[in-house]
Amino acid sequence: MANFAIIDTETNWLDEVMSIGAIVAHADTFEPVDSYYYIITPEHKVGGMFSCALFFEDESLNLQCSRGEALADLIACFERYGIEDIFAYNASFDYRHLPELSSFAWYDIMRIAAYRQHNTKIPKTYDCYGTGRLKRGYGVEPILRLLIGDETYCEQHNALTDAFDELKIMKLLQHELNKYVKMY
Repeated sequence: MANFAIIDTETNWLDEVMSIGAIVAHADTFEPVDSYYYIITPEHKVGGMFSCALFFEDESLNLQCSRGEALADLIACFERYGIEDIFAYNASFDYRHLPELSSFAWYDIMRIAAYRQHNTKIPKTYDCYGTGRLKRGYGVEPILRLLIGDETYCEQHNALTDAFDELKIMKLLQHELNKYVKMY
């Protein structure tokens, strides 16, 4: 496997997808190869918790299109890169919101990042279940804070920047892709 994809979505107040961020990354280096960002219209006009982070200052990055156009383009891009595997943090959320991508294999980054036995940066003093999973504080932002050692780090809550954060988590955890368990 030469490439894989990271997906992140942001939803509006009606729980509809208002943006999709995707990164194609190299499986051996975890370096980004390409990235895609779609602002779904008219859904983004409803507004949501992270609407303020929806648009980039560089307007060339703000591709507005219908959901159908976005997913058709994304699937075509994945086909060009030979993508078969999609990774996401809390993958069940993105999988549920993107049924058009159900033909791909989905893997959850959180199922590695939130477990003491897989994430050596989780301090012994943190409260975990018997399974080794953190009881709280295992979202992208707190996990990335642990991994980079910066308690001030804050997510931007933009689907594309969040996808880059998720890729950074995978790279910092230093696990090969076969460590991640297929969910769907």
